[in-house]
Amino acid sequence: MSLQWTAVATFLYVEVFFVLLLCIPFISPKRWNKIFKSRLIQTIALYGNTSFMVAIAILVFLLIDAFREVRKYSVTEKVDLTNNPTAIEHIHMKLFRAQRNEYIAGFALLLCLLLRRLATLLSQQATLMASNEAFKKQAEGASNAAKKYMEDNELLQEKLRDAGVEVPEGGKKGAGPQEENKNLKEEVKTLKEELTTTKKALQKSDSDVRAMKSQAENLTVEYDRLLEEHSKLLEYSPIDHMRGREARGLQAAARPKTFASSDKKSD
Repeated sequence: MSLQWTAVATFLYVEVFFVLLLCIPFISPKRWNKIFKSRLIQTIALYGNTSFMVAIAILVFLLIDAFREVRKYSVTEKVDLTNNPTAIEHIHMKLFRAQRNEYIAGFALLLCLLLRRLATLLSQQATLMASNEAFKKQAEGASNAAKKYMEDNELLQEKLRDAGVEVPEGGKKGAGPQEENKNLKEEVKTLKEELTTTKKALQKSDSDVRAMKSQAENLTVEYDRLLEEHSKLLEYSPIDHMRGREARGLQAAARPKTFASSDKKSD
């Protein structure tokens, strides 16, 4: 076997080993995905695409050459070599080698493509398994949330029943989830309207309180003003009283003189 075919056969054996290694059942796709995404494999894959294409081209070239050799040494069926048995043996040997090389090159090319495809499928399977686990966790979370919402809905219905609001029971026939949701929405709408009315009444009462407060402040100011005026009047009242007494004293002093003058005239 020549040097190039020895190299191709060695490459084929290495490919068979890696294919069998990838087919081992107890190594999970997650482990292979971690290996494929390791720094060493990523570096090899980054710089190995060109080498892979070159290897594919070499294998294709050798396969074509093997086909040509097989076609070349298949002329024994058309040429009569019965008189030369040595030539027949030589041609058969060459034909055997050409067919052997053809099989080696063909299987090496096939396993090269198969190995790449296996690595891709293992990576995709690992990704799908991770996505499946994530979806399971999401489904479990959604189921727990749905259970919690159902419990909250039951608690809300109990509170509404305690408040005197008619709530359709979930166990009755004809009262589906949609109808229950519709009734709950109507009740929520009614409660919102009542809340709006209460807010308006509260705002009105607040404005009335503010008006009464302003009136009380005005009354307080007016009361203070009246108190001041009253105190002023109390301050001025003793003087007026003294002036009145003086006036009355003067009138009393003037009154006897008039009586005396009238007596003199009568005499």
